[in-house]
Amino acid sequence: MSFEGEFAHYEPLRRLFSSEKVEKFLNELKVRDIATNASDVVKTVTKKSDLPDTNTIQPDLILAIDGSVAEAAVTKGFPNANYGCITIASVLIDLKKIHEIEEEKFPDPRAVNETESASTFESVFPGCNVFTSETEAPKEFLRRKIYEELQETSAFPDGGESLLDTYEYLLDIKLKNKGTPPKCPIEGYEDEPLIIQHGIYTHQASGKPLYSTDALRLHELMNPSGSNGELFGQIMSAFEKLWFINILRSFEKKGWLGTLRRVAFFIDGPLAVFSTPSWLASCISEEICRINDIQKKINNQDMIILGIEKTGTFCNHFQDLDTNREGIEDIFPRESAFLITDKYIKENIIFSDSSKPYGEDTYYGRKFFYKTSSGQRLVPVIASYSKQEKNLLTATPSQFSRLKDIMELLDSLVSSRYPNSITPLISAHAEAAIPFNMGQKLFEQIARQIIEREHS
Repeated sequence: MSFEGEFAHYEPLRRLFSSEKVEKFLNELKVRDIATNASDVVKTVTKKSDLPDTNTIQPDLILAIDGSVAEAAVTKGFPNANYGCITIASVLIDLKKIHEIEEEKFPDPRAVNETESASTFESVFPGCNVFTSETEAPKEFLRRKIYEELQETSAFPDGGESLLDTYEYLLDIKLKNKGTPPKCPIEGYEDEPLIIQHGIYTHQASGKPLYSTDALRLHELMNPSGSNGELFGQIMSAFEKLWFINILRSFEKKGWLGTLRRVAFFIDGPLAVFSTPSWLASCISEEICRINDIQKKINNQDMIILGIEKTGTFCNHFQDLDTNREGIEDIFPRESAFLITDKYIKENIIFSDSSKPYGEDTYYGRKFFYKTSSGQRLVPVIASYSKQEKNLLTATPSQFSRLKDIMELLDSLVSSRYPNSITPLISAHAEAAIPFNMGQKLFEQIARQIIEREHS
């Protein structure tokens, strides 16, 4: 590690790049011919025009969900003390109103604002060296805070199911499917398996409290002496997914599943759960399949649930596929999708010789590449509702539910301002990053708008 103000000189760099070991290492590397690969991919794309027309009702309401997280330092107390602020935003976008406004030569700004309705909730979580009493260490404080925030939060504040209720329902699915239990979070008893129960209960040996949310193992991510960006990011991601399932379950409990044929759900990022709470992914998958089966008997069509990846390895690979050897882009055909198999991912995007399919333990949807009518590249993730759809050994249009409907939606919603993104998620991110409705829970009003649309 260098000293402050010290910079590397040219000579060590020259010596490094002329090293025989470095040269030998670079010569051993295998480099894939992206240009040849791209030409092969283009021959196998699925064109929107080749897909049969659907008899489904097209959604005219978009519900976009996004989260934001910020880490801040505590100015009093121990050094390096920090906490994280998390915001989850839901934005309902009325496509019908937008299309009406587009027909006007001079749209009324007030009418434009009325095309969106936003709801946010905010939470604060402790990081390292943050505590409220001498008897509750920072990690214990964090565990309690995660439980309490889920207990106090609901998409429908008028007595609806709390996020804790939703979480414990998913926890029961995990317990039903068994698996290896996590370790006890109590200091000195970390080698014991955690006995998982609902609510708050007591660890018999120590007398200290345990929480049903300890099974998320988020407390294990706490850095005891520095930044906790990863911890807060994973808390935000878990809350984001629970918020979405809470919405679906609340629609079921209120008897509103019939309205879902008019709504498309967009979630920022992949339909996946990573890190310590990754077990949620399989439970979420089971639950959305259950709800989809019920609403499909009413609506005669699958729900549209879509994640959008804006950055990362898959976005970078799609850009490579769309670029020839001369560096000229736009060689991938527009209004076309490349449906990805496990074999393609492991050979071209994320190398692996594992027999386990890519994302089997973390994803509840499937990725594909789509080039919109305007030329924008997108990496969507469509929710999977059956074993056949989840089977990554093959990639056919029938394995991507309502593929043509989704292509049409993406063509109309793609952003020309930001790469790899769509306008509803941009709106949701703006609300999450700058929560104009700070402290307000407006999802009840958003739901009412959906109901009114159904009966109009």
